[in-house]
Amino acid sequence: MVTDMSTQLGDLVLSNPVMTASGTFGYGFEYEDFMALDNLGAFIVKGTTLEPRQGNDYPRMAQTPAGMLNAVGLQNPGVEHFIEHTWPRYGALESKVIVNVSGAKIEDYVRVAELLAPLEGLRAIELNISCPNVKQGGMAFGTTCDGAASVTRAVRDAWPRHLMVKLSPNVTSITDIALAVEGAGADSVSLINTLMGMAIDIERRRPMLSTVTGGMSGPAVKPVAVRMVWQVAKAVKIPVVGLGGIASAADAIEFIMAGASAVQIGTYNFVDPSAAGRIPAEIDSWCQAHGVSRLMELKGII
Repeated sequence: MVTDMSTQLGDLVLSNPVMTASGTFGYGFEYEDFMALDNLGAFIVKGTTLEPRQGNDYPRMAQTPAGMLNAVGLQNPGVEHFIEHTWPRYGALESKVIVNVSGAKIEDYVRVAELLAPLEGLRAIELNISCPNVKQGGMAFGTTCDGAASVTRAVRDAWPRHLMVKLSPNVTSITDIALAVEGAGADSVSLINTLMGMAIDIERRRPMLSTVTGGMSGPAVKPVAVRMVWQVAKAVKIPVVGLGGIASAADAIEFIMAGASAVQIGTYNFVDPSAAGRIPAEIDSWCQAHGVSRLMELKGII
């Protein structure tokens, strides 16, 4: 029996539900020694901004129990560099390339979307309104319904294809935020971004990160992420992409059962750089062992 691993995010069709999370997979090329990129349903490139960003001062990563803290701060060479130097390298990949878009103000998001729009092979962007590691923009837009809806609506007017919006868990009700961006024109939502965290070096008597606080990710956040995906999937009509602590096929299937149409592998890419390319086959094997002929039969069964 061959498992039908395909999934749909609105009009965006993926060969399988496994993606990689922005900020953990570079531009994809960095992982080609470990996997064939076409093994992935899609991969999401580094957060892309209007102007180049150097990111935050070092140290900006710290290990935590069952995870990590990061405060990289959207380091990237800017959208024009991506268009001129990176995009032409993708050629005829079957795996979908998705660009994560961020900005300090709404006009920045809109301008990046406008510059990316002529790239017809670019089928989707992920709107990052939930990054906790930048002083302007980022999470500031994603913590209120009005802010989330405003930036989503503005980018919707500028971007002609699939618009995914990445949601912050650092809110009172992520369901309300999801409903707000759905109403503003989002085609799908991805969740969760990192939880706010902090660690202290007691020998130095200093925070471990230059920014004091940062985003916590990894297996420790998975139960929170599964719960939020389950809540949002029951509230919205658009597809949900789940992420947060996924390190195995079993983790991915858990998110799908909670209501996700696709998943993103993030922090575990640093632990095992071959994992994301291997997990689709492992999901297939699980489905065959359990008599599941079409993976999406499992979606939202909880």
